[in-house]
Amino acid sequence: MEECCCSGEADTVSKKCPQCGATGKAVSTLTLKQMVKPEFLSLVDKPGFRFCRTATCNVVYFHADGDRLEKKDVRVRVGLKESEDPVPICYCFGFTEAMVMEEIRETGRCTIAERITAEIKAGHCACEIRNPQGSCCLGNVNAAIKRLLVPRSKTVALAPT
Repeated sequence: MEECCCSGEADTVSKKCPQCGATGKAVSTLTLKQMVKPEFLSLVDKPGFRFCRTATCNVVYFHADGDRLEKKDVRVRVGLKESEDPVPICYCFGFTEAMVMEEIRETGRCTIAERITAEIKAGHCACEIRNPQGSCCLGNVNAAIKRLLVPRSKTVALAPT
């Protein structure tokens, strides 16, 4: 399953989320069947669903025929759409934003991305079925680390010498 985390394919499609208008990313039926609550399994049997990455949009998955699934319809917290702990950033290995913040607070840096990369190389990732996006979370992890490191850097830079 290593290819899900290392392929780097950008499968962005031209279809737009019916609620926010953002371009959605194609997501496999396999991913959908792992993510949706049981009452929606028959709905996601058809190909063509897309994932909406907009943080403020309640739609998680949508289809060109008008079907949509919202946060309340999926079995996991969608990290990109959450602001309260726990905010998941890695579904295969259970890392959250709080874990990133704790490591930064304790050490001044974060090694979570490196630890995930080692697990990927060992063949332990299953992003296509564990991540609601259906793709590798490493980009989201790195973005979270970068975002959470910035306030610390600004604080350090503003501290009197």
